[in-house]
Amino acid sequence: MKSLEELELNHNESLTLQMNVGLDEGSRKEIASGLSRILADSYSLMIMLHNYHWNIKGKNFRQIHLLTQEQYEELFEAIDEVAERIRSLGFTAPGSMREFSELSQLKEPDAHASEDRMIADLLSAHEHLASNIRGVIGLADDKKDEATADLLTERIEVHEKYAWMLRSMLEV
Repeated sequence: MKSLEELELNHNESLTLQMNVGLDEGSRKEIASGLSRILADSYSLMIMLHNYHWNIKGKNFRQIHLLTQEQYEELFEAIDEVAERIRSLGFTAPGSMREFSELSQLKEPDAHASEDRMIADLLSAHEHLASNIRGVIGLADDKKDEATADLLTERIEVHEKYAWMLRSMLEV
């Protein structure tokens, strides 16, 4: 393996260094792909949360307005961590609306929905994320990627907690 001093850099060429973190490229790529879907779904959920935060109406306006703000603020930081994990694995994180749209499985938010429909949409989105995160944790465990598994275990806790809160708002 060459040291950085031994590498000759040409300013017209990019430098690619071999990654050696104990995960082969195929494993890193597979995990990064799963993380990219989680990132896209997370970003789509953040947009949904903002939409419902701004457009909620009804007798529970204040409660839902504050809950959605709490959730999108927490999610904003988490999105950055997921994107940085993708980069740590040696891949480019998706970051455009087109990429998120292609990767996300979440439905578009409806600004005119009833408050119960908004809560149900958010509940479904959190449950979807928790379920998909479990699959990527399984993959990360199989590939011995403890860092990704740890990051995603924390994310499951958050999504399941918010799902419980939202479900409790809908139950009579």
